[in-house]
Amino acid sequence: MSIVLVGGMDRLGEKYHKEAKKQGMRLQIFSQADNNMAGKIKAADAVVIFTNKVSHQARNDAFNAAKKQGIPVFMHHACGVCTLRECLNCLSVMGELQKKLAI
Repeated sequence: MSIVLVGGMDRLGEKYHKEAKKQGMRLQIFSQADNNMAGKIKAADAVVIFTNKVSHQARNDAFNAAKKQGIPVFMHHACGVCTLRECLNCLSVMGELQKKLAI
């Protein structure tokens, strides 16, 4: 599963990646607005936005790009590793549920 994280703290980037790897997920982080963020979000399975550590413009760009592609968006005010862990756990459970329903 490929996850895009928008926001967060730069100093926690390595820990964010480790947490995603533990869950068997690929993580791409945008700690600030990026010119081609919309193009990079197209390949994601989900987008997580940490709203307290990102500009309104970056949040809006990520949200609109994800919604245009039908990609689920999860917004959280906190930006700690525990918050990401909880979100990834939720995504993992949702993925398993979708697999079971498809059978």
